[in-house]
Amino acid sequence: MPQIHVTLLKGRAESEITALGSALTDAAARALGVSPDVVRVTVTECEPEHWFVGGESMASLRAAGRR
Repeated sequence: MPQIHVTLLKGRAESEITALGSALTDAAARALGVSPDVVRVTVTECEPEHWFVGGESMASLRAAGRR
């Protein structure tokens, strides 16, 4: 049973997360030739203060207008 794990920055609408889960399920089922019923998708949301790019948090980068 395939397991797909996605980590996103916190702040997306629930509808966007639901659409992503559905699209990933469909894509994995097609690519692997399995039923969508066996595909598992988990989405973890991460606080911008805990997501780092180039050693700086996304919160800092956003505050500085660089992301």
